Amino acid sequence: MPLTSLFLVAFAALVTAAIPGAAAAADDGPAKLCTIKNPRIDESSGLAASRRHPGIVYTFNDSGGRAQVYALGPDCRTRATLTLAGASNRDWEAMALGPDGIYVGDIGDNLDGAWPYVTVYRIPEPTVLRSQTLRATAYRIKYADGPRNAETMMIDPRSGRLYIASKAFGDSLYEGPKKLRTSGFNVMHKVGGAPFYATDGAFSPDGRTFVIRGYWDAEIYRAPGKKLTDVSIPNQKQGEGITFTADGRSLLVSSEGVRQPLWKVPVPASALPPKAKSAAPSEQSGKGHAGGSTSGSNKLSVTAMVAVAGVIVLIAALFARRRGS
Repeated sequence: MPLTSLFLVAFAALVTAAIPGAAAAADDGPAKLCTIKNPRIDESSGLAASRRHPGIVYTFNDSGGRAQVYALGPDCRTRATLTLAGASNRDWEAMALGPDGIYVGDIGDNLDGAWPYVTVYRIPEPTVLRSQTLRATAYRIKYADGPRNAETMMIDPRSGRLYIASKAFGDSLYEGPKKLRTSGFNVMHKVGGAPFYATDGAFSPDGRTFVIRGYWDAEIYRAPGKKLTDVSIPNQKQGEGITFTADGRSLLVSSEGVRQPLWKVPVPASALPPKAKSAAPSEQSGKGHAGGSTSGSNKLSVTAMVAVAGVIVLIAALFARRRGS
């Protein structure tokens, strides 16, 4: 290969490495954030990203465990344990952040119809993040078409409305009343379908979209029955938890089992709000659960690399011209 061509190849490689979008296109994908080390968390069955405490994500244990919610930091270490007074963990399967607090869904029914009703608990999200006991408000839930097993519960952040997806071969999405009541029963009505064997779901922070996952993948919807895109998620031991990050640009996913990793998965561009779509990929990566933006030093290094590449090409051209004269 002529020397000039070699310099041009080197220039192309430098430019490709220097432009954030070019590098991110190949590298963007699921990233392992940290490993949940608390031995008490051995069946993480749901996730919810805090809106009050940056970088904090909530989780809990599956059926039969203590009526407790764990607050995890960006390093997956437990920052606080919230005990729900007046609640029991018959078969906790889901959680969500609502406008008025943290919701926990005791909605599992492994016998698929054994329980005449299920219960959703609500506690206020604490202002100060420390281990404490919080009085839980209980809402009894029934389905209009009869009892069923479920592991997915979502709260629309705009309206506070409750949604539950059943877990079966023919999954369905159910919508609750405009406002939950503590007396009597809150009846859920079917409003659409849901992915096969749904294990968790969550609304985006702005309420524009919601995601529902199964054991192998996830799907993002604009509204019930209006799917936007599929999302590939990492292979997990028994993947059950999913939530949006606080900025809405990524998903966090967890699995049952001891010392399981917490993964961060980019939301496909087709499911992002218009402003987020126009942001450079490097501005959507960042550190911690919430995401971040590119630092000024990185931008300077990009400029320097392009300048160096330009000098190399100029030298190559002059060298070739001298040889030809």
